[in-house]
Amino acid sequence: MAIQIMEYPNLRGSLPLRVAHGHFATSHSHINYYIDLTMTKHRLSEAREAAKELCSKYLSSTVIDTILCLDGTEVIGACMASRLSEAGFMNMNAHRTIYVVTPEHTSGSQLIFRDNTAPMIVGKHVLILAASVTTGYTIQAAVEALRYYSGIPVGISAIFSCIDSCEGFPIVSIYSMKHDLPDYQSTNSHDCPLCKAGIRLDAMINSHGISSF
Repeated sequence: MAIQIMEYPNLRGSLPLRVAHGHFATSHSHINYYIDLTMTKHRLSEAREAAKELCSKYLSSTVIDTILCLDGTEVIGACMASRLSEAGFMNMNAHRTIYVVTPEHTSGSQLIFRDNTAPMIVGKHVLILAASVTTGYTIQAAVEALRYYSGIPVGISAIFSCIDSCEGFPIVSIYSMKHDLPDYQSTNSHDCPLCKAGIRLDAMINSHGISSF
């Protein structure tokens, strides 16, 4: 059965919020909403609007050299880099530009950077950009990787977030559980109330999208 995606207007901006209600499994948890960010990540007009909203939350005193893109957010990251460069945001790069980098993942889900991309991290002020933050595990791994490679984390941005902060950084998001989906639930699979109620999973989801059963 096809998953029904509902579209809600974002009262704080022009980007719609697309969600499906059901019983879904991620690699870390079971959740009752699938947040569909496909268009926001891949449609240029929406990526630009997302970048506009996220960039407006940062002070001009924030030093940003590199944007680390997680969950397929490279288009949004490029739009943010362009906007931040136009706004005259400070950076420490010799070329006075902002790098947009995607990490590589090992089989154990560790983040690594090859010799050709590591110089964009080492000694750089790095903004982490994620599609969504639910448990915070992915963000924690990103912060640990940046520090291992001598990068300097300076902030965390996301399209949707269930939590207000992670690793000591406030999470700047367009949508949040608190303001947009107050009944959003993310639980360990062993404690999932939907599983305990005998409700079967509707789909598996990850950063690439959704696979229904």
